Amino acid sequence: MSDSKPWYLSRTIWASMVTIAATAASMLGYPLGDIDSSAVSDEVLRVVTAISGLIAIFGRVQARSLIR
Repeated sequence: MSDSKPWYLSRTIWASMVTIAATAASMLGYPLGDIDSSAVSDEVLRVVTAISGLIAIFGRVQARSLIR
């Protein structure tokens, strides 16, 4: 594995976080029914990717130095 990416773009990290959140919600008595955790993880990853893209654009617009 030679490629690298930020932790927040890892599908494994988000799947783990969804699993932890679903387990915690179940333990607290929230009914989750038949939630598809892989679909939720994919959607969360899409949202995170879109937000990181917006932050990158905003950061470039607000930057005070040129890119060379």
